[in-house]
Amino acid sequence: MSYKKKVLVCPLNWGLGHATRDVPIIQKFIDLDFEVIIATDGISYDYLKNEFSTLTFIALPGYKVKYSKRNSQLVKMLLLIPKIIYWTFREYRLLKGIVTNYKIDIVVSDNRFGLQSRNTYNIFITHQLKVKFPKILRSCEFIYRNISKVFINKFDECWIPDFEGKFNLSGELSHLKNKMSNIHFINPLSRFSIQGSENKEGIDVLFILSGPEPQRSIFEKIIMEQSFNSNLKMVLVRGSNTEMQIKFKGKVINVADTSSLNSLILRSDLVICRSGYTSVMDLFTLRKKAVLVPTPGQTEQEYLAQYLYKKGFFYYMTQNEFSLKKSIENAIKYPRIKKDMGDLLQQRIIKLK
Repeated sequence: MSYKKKVLVCPLNWGLGHATRDVPIIQKFIDLDFEVIIATDGISYDYLKNEFSTLTFIALPGYKVKYSKRNSQLVKMLLLIPKIIYWTFREYRLLKGIVTNYKIDIVVSDNRFGLQSRNTYNIFITHQLKVKFPKILRSCEFIYRNISKVFINKFDECWIPDFEGKFNLSGELSHLKNKMSNIHFINPLSRFSIQGSENKEGIDVLFILSGPEPQRSIFEKIIMEQSFNSNLKMVLVRGSNTEMQIKFKGKVINVADTSSLNSLILRSDLVICRSGYTSVMDLFTLRKKAVLVPTPGQTEQEYLAQYLYKKGFFYYMTQNEFSLKKSIENAIKYPRIKKDMGDLLQQRIIKLK
């Protein structure tokens, strides 16, 4: 029997975005006859365990994040810095034991700087070579960029899930003037397919909630209050198993698996969701009209929502100013953007065999 290379895939457990965008990567490794092991924790562990129940899983703890109820997350983010540094070095030490015990050949780290080993081929996944800081700390962007560059250069390859040219989804987050030598653009990733759901009942508005508390619950309350008197056919995917405080007029789903969510999005005339990068890639892949509502104080989401709005891809509103009526009226002006995508991910993985 020929030897199958062992690949350890390690998503950051910061919401579900990193885990869900790793689904097509994991599936591609499986399709190309690699043995895949997944290492993560929390909701990412549970989600991927449900998607790939036959794979080997390792509980690999990471740093947790909880947002403030205020619109500014500055203090919370500053307090996180020492924690992130601590966990970066801790996960580096934890990885040594995993690599030895499971005889790992390749490590794929989704935004976890500490997960690279001298004894493996190391791949880093990110769409943020540049991190957006609040205006008061804008001078720190250069410092962070240089520190992250040191860590990313320790990896053999850095995969960016976006288009390389002027037509792109991440803007200056991923497209820097001085490109590092190990950077490879692999085009946007999505676990979803454009096929299916043609004969199923349509949905006027689909709300998809995600991200850390308490901002998820705050936005949920706003949605419920504004949709109470609406006659639209609506579905709410909460992204949480917690008890609801207010009744929703439409259908409620706590957590949707890949197949169910794929079908819901395809059936929807309009999607209202956060502007996390994974959501952006999914909406782009499925060619859906959407309203992006960034998590308050999360500078990456705020930048992406404004960037894509200016490019004419999606309509955007802030959470404080959110209006369901205004969203429906204005989203119609924004086209479904499409672009043919070659399978650059497969090309990169084939080179690892």
